[in-house]
Amino acid sequence: MSVETEIKVEIGEPEAFCRALGALGATPASARHFEDNRLFDFPDDRLRSQQSALRVRIAGGRATLTFKGAPRSGGVFKVREELETGLGDGAAALEILGRIGMRPAFRYQKYRREFALGGVLVAVDETPIGNYAELEGPEEAIRALARALSFPEDRFIRSSYHSLYLEFCRRAGTAPDGMVF
Repeated sequence: MSVETEIKVEIGEPEAFCRALGALGATPASARHFEDNRLFDFPDDRLRSQQSALRVRIAGGRATLTFKGAPRSGGVFKVREELETGLGDGAAALEILGRIGMRPAFRYQKYRREFALGGVLVAVDETPIGNYAELEGPEEAIRALARALSFPEDRFIRSSYHSLYLEFCRRAGTAPDGMVF
């Protein structure tokens, strides 16, 4: 079993943030690329009710299937089980999930680039609702990098992109329809 420990922080201009990472010695781990993500659930919403997720991500000609378990309660970090595997054909996987009775629950898109620094994988995400950095790794390494980037813990976000999107729609007074460009 793999366990993911992460936080998000809202950032301003992605280029400036990437320069700040570079000044700290970050190593690029992936070039900027487009990601199309779809969450699936059963008709009774059992995954959502368990705070779990099943995702198909298509990015750069590759597709992955990911299961994320319920996050541990409390604390500033989002800690949860994560199981992931590559898929040969993302479109076929989407079709298969539909044929076995699962339904698309949420679609979200983003442009992402990744960096490695001090044992932390930093994803810089440009989304339709704003720009975020995800810091994933050991808790103390995330804390150290966040301090170096001048992010106090009260700026740590545990929420998923789905939750952030729903809050964005609520504030904007718009009906949720997918976080897509």
